[in-house]
Amino acid sequence: MTSATGRSLLELIDGADERGLAAAGLACLDRCLPLLPGDRGDALRPVWAAVARGDGEAWGEAVAKARVELDVELGGEPGADGADAGAVRGMLAFAPATWTADALRAWAAACSVTALALHGRYDAADVPDGLVERCRAGDADGAGPLLAGELRRQQAVLDSAAHGPTGLRRARELSVEGGRVLRAVVSRRARTA
Repeated sequence: MTSATGRSLLELIDGADERGLAAAGLACLDRCLPLLPGDRGDALRPVWAAVARGDGEAWGEAVAKARVELDVELGGEPGADGADAGAVRGMLAFAPATWTADALRAWAAACSVTALALHGRYDAADVPDGLVERCRAGDADGAGPLLAGELRRQQAVLDSAAHGPTGLRRARELSVEGGRVLRAVVSRRARTA
């Protein structure tokens, strides 16, 4: 599955600038927040504001504050709330403090893999080995609806972020929408467990 520009997720990440990379990683994290206990909806708002401004100094400060608010320990192990919540906290724990293309690209790529894997776990079928990497390379054959939806959102965020503040608003909307979808699935699963 390729994006509207005809490029795979790997190609989009490789070609993105700092703002696009920060938005991509942050959007993955934002969509996965429903896997943390409690209401965490506004914790990332200051980080999104720093991305919109392209302000590296504000980025580092906002990430540090979000870690405190979401109770994330740097290099910490998954907490008592499980491996999925630990993976979400890990995305924030490893967010780079520096606003550089290399650091943000590595983080965005790692967040992409984590978010796809987490969404795949909530699909009805098991995720076969290698499916997440195939999806990122442009082959989504065999992806369930949640994994395929997350892949589309990741591509759309990277496509949108290339269009400045208007695109970042779209990226944020996609994250809110994706968070609602995941929250509904987690809630439904909890009721039937």
